[in-house]
Amino acid sequence: MNTAITTPSQVAAVSRGAQLRQRLRFRAAALPTLAALVIFAVMLVYGEIAYGRIFQLSTISNLFINNAHLVILAVGLTFVIISGGIDLSVGAIIALSSVAGVMLAGTGMNAVLVILVMILIGSMIGAVSGVLIQFFDVQPFIATLAMMFLARGLASMLSTKPLRLEDESGILVLGAKLKIIDGPKVNDLVITPGVIIALLVVIAAFVILHRTRTGRTVYAIGGSEQSASLMGLPVLRTKLFIYLASGTLAGIAAVVYTSRLGSAQNITGIGWELDAIAAAVIGGTLLTGGFGFVLGSVVGALVLGLMNVLITRDGGIPPEATTIITGGILLIFVLLQRAVISRQRE
Repeated sequence: MNTAITTPSQVAAVSRGAQLRQRLRFRAAALPTLAALVIFAVMLVYGEIAYGRIFQLSTISNLFINNAHLVILAVGLTFVIISGGIDLSVGAIIALSSVAGVMLAGTGMNAVLVILVMILIGSMIGAVSGVLIQFFDVQPFIATLAMMFLARGLASMLSTKPLRLEDESGILVLGAKLKIIDGPKVNDLVITPGVIIALLVVIAAFVILHRTRTGRTVYAIGGSEQSASLMGLPVLRTKLFIYLASGTLAGIAAVVYTSRLGSAQNITGIGWELDAIAAAVIGGTLLTGGFGFVLGSVVGALVLGLMNVLITRDGGIPPEATTIITGGILLIFVLLQRAVISRQRE
């Protein structure tokens, strides 16, 4: 029997069916992100019921201020993971960049120049990782692991003792609190320039990843790098950009973190690359590559930050349990991702 599609109505029906399947696949893949939003909302409600003073301007302010650096790192890792790669060097970049920055600030160097150097350190390490991966065919895990050891070693060579910025250092301006809403007592809504920087990073990353050809190429590489090359997409340039961006954002995160604490040491950032990966995965970025959201990674970072707030408020949970809880949450989302992928293949 001839089942060929010949009439305009049949063509339109097939087109509508294809569009419907595409929407359903998108919604299924977005399920982890929606789950992260639900978990964040549940955590807020639980915290308010169990401990109180969660739905306060001051608590929300501190959540964003204390996790601005993690949001920036998570955004960078979102690009990397969507492309099918990994970057283990970002925590060590923060250590090297912050130690070098505080030392340079101590010599009297202009604060703006110090900040540029801190960011440039991250950019250089990210660029080296990209070159190793793209031109020397080194696996991303190995290349960025090597850069992690290199950066951590250099930070330890510079100083093994905690260093502090001088009180008049211009870098501290980025950590200064700006009152937006004057609430009762200390319940004020405040932000810092560091939070504003994180917001600008999120906006820029959203536009690049979801509204530009570069972003579409990142997704295509994560889906199939060979297919992306055959389609004539700029794979080489994009992969270099991905790791350069990740390193640069790690340098920016170092600036934001150092300005908030006013200090630096060589052990800063240990395990932060795993926190950033966890934030991206919790936010819906697939570890297999090819799918993810910038805003989802922001939600993932806030989930981890709120978890720390609740553990601190509880007082009876040891700090070591934070890692266990993070691992449990990450495992749940990895299993959810696997279920979504299996469902899509069916």
